[in-house]
Amino acid sequence: MTLPACPKIDCHIHAIDPARFRYAPDTPYRPSGQEIAPAAQLLRVLDVYDVRHALVVATNTGYGSDSRILLDTLAQGKGRFRGVAVVENDVDVRELERLKAAGVIGVAFNVPFHGTDYYRNTAPLLAKLTDFGLFLQIQVEQDQLLALLSLIEKSDVKLVIDHCGRPSVEQGLNGKAFQALLAIGRTRDAHIKLSGYYKFSKLPHPYEDAWPFITALVEAFTLDRCVWGSDYPFLRAPERLDYGPLLAVLSRLFPDPADQHRLLWRTPARLLGFDSIADQSA
Repeated sequence: MTLPACPKIDCHIHAIDPARFRYAPDTPYRPSGQEIAPAAQLLRVLDVYDVRHALVVATNTGYGSDSRILLDTLAQGKGRFRGVAVVENDVDVRELERLKAAGVIGVAFNVPFHGTDYYRNTAPLLAKLTDFGLFLQIQVEQDQLLALLSLIEKSDVKLVIDHCGRPSVEQGLNGKAFQALLAIGRTRDAHIKLSGYYKFSKLPHPYEDAWPFITALVEAFTLDRCVWGSDYPFLRAPERLDYGPLLAVLSRLFPDPADQHRLLWRTPARLLGFDSIADQSA
């Protein structure tokens, strides 16, 4: 497999740096070894693959709602990065103002980590995000999306869905939660990240059992609302992963260079607010 030749934007990376930013004492998992990725390393990896911008996503693992490492990474990117923060459900508007001023453009819900009940009464938070022009990034797995549908349907917040919605391969394309996700793509201004295949695939790289789900998502959302993310540095990955082979899968899924350009450059540039580069070519 070959790498897409166009310039790229990675819409899902994590900064992990326990040497400078200690983990929360009560964190249930402490990334180590190859999972460590300070800002300087992120920049080196992205440079190798002509990834010119990225969305840095805060992690519940290790840091929770402590945004210091996220804001430090955004600062080190010098305009190259945007951020997604983890916040408390009752976050103060002044904290949202501070985060937005630093380059944060969204807030993450990690439902596999916290469970659905944790987010049941978050309508006031969604209203704040809408008021601030921040999107809600939702990570779910299996049927968890179904428990959030009422909350989503009552809100005008802009949605970004992580990791293909982490569907159930066993249930297939007709699974109730996956069909609900496709309906979201058809009926509202939501984006989907074609990422995290290893989180729901039952096969090793190149995760071919995930491909039918990706095809269905592209049909529902269109490439104008699909973006790609590596999930580097692959926290809790079940097997060895590398950035290049993950990126190369896209050459199989999207052989047309024009489609690669939309997925990896034009659409994410608009989502992340890099409007001045949105229509540039390689």
